This record gives sequence, C-alpha cells and structure tokens, in this order.
Amino acid sequence: MKLLEDRINTDGQVLGQDILKVDRFLTHQVDYQLMKEIGKRFAQVYADAGVTKVVTIEASGIAPALYAAESLNVPMIFAKKAKNVTMNDDLLITEVYSFTKKLTSTVQISSKLIEEGDKVLIIDDFLANGQAALGLVHLMEQAKAEVVGLGMVIEKSFQDGRQKLLDQGMKLTSLARIEKFEDGKVIFAPADDIAFD
Repeated sequence: MKLLEDRINTDGQVLGQDILKVDRFLTHQVDYQLMKEIGKRFAQVYADAGVTKVVTIEASGIAPALYAAESLNVPMIFAKKAKNVTMNDDLLITEVYSFTKKLTSTVQISSKLIEEGDKVLIIDDFLANGQAALGLVHLMEQAKAEVVGLGMVIEKSFQDGRQKLLDQGMKLTSLARIEKFEDGKVIFAPADDIAFD
C-alpha cells in the first residue's frame, strides 16, 4: 500500500537492525484517516472470503481491525492480554511471545464471541516472528472457527513470521513489507496488495 509506505518513510524511525518505530501513526498516536484506508484495503482484499468476524490482539491492532470490520460490516473482537473480573466464563486462552516487548503474555477471548464455523479475518499491526498471529490462529482453532486470512499492516520480511504462517497454509496479506533496514532507511519488498494500488 503506497500510502502506508509513504507514511513509514515520513514518520517511521528505524531503531537498530530490526525495530521500526511507528508511534506517530499506529502504535501510540493513531492516524484514524490512515487506519480507515488500511481497513478499507483489507476489506477489498477479503471481500469475497465471507468474513463473519475480524479478530486482533490488543492494543495496536485494534484501530486497523476496527476499520476493516466496519468496511466488512462485521463485529471486531480483540484478544485481551489481561483477564478482568467480567471475563469469568469460558475462555479461549493461549500464550503469545512479543518480539518487541521481549515477554510472553497470556491472551484470551470469551468463547461466547467466536462461534464454530465463523470465518475470521485476523488483523495485526506487525508481523515479525509470527507469534501473535499464530496465537490468534490457535484461539480460532479452539473455537472451531475458520481463519480465512491474516492481514498485517507492516511485515518485517527479514524475520521468519511470514514463512511460519505460509507453512501452515494461511492466506497472508501484508500492506507494507520491509525487506531490510539499510543506513537507517526502510527498504521495501513488494506488498501483497500491490494489485489494489
């Protein structure tokens, strides 16, 4: 998605060899107009997939997932990283390791929100090692829901997350694919949605 790549070039900040800071539009401050366009793009890509639910993990995946759900006219559900007192019924639970935070979290969704046979589009902000995406896939398997696709806003293609998902037969759409960081700049690989630009 050229619009997203341009924004990464303008407001993204490369930290070291493997971190991209995008807190000016995605991970801290949210540019709702950009998120709306991202949501529309995911909806275009998965328009014929029969999506019944959009699922993400808190927190930075919520904005693009919400706009994708709005464009698809379906509910959006986010996996919570902390159990609260109102989540006391049957839960779908898994462990997810965060590459950026370097910690493992227990994530959960109420089993009442995902039904057997639901066709789920998983959306997340970043794909690095694939742990969050695989965790969400595992939750959907517990619910006997079908994952019809995974939409990643930004993919770090130099890490192994993409291959892990493809090895599981997942349909993957990354709107910005980073081939590498070079001299503090982002070098992009062709995005999966290039036909829509």
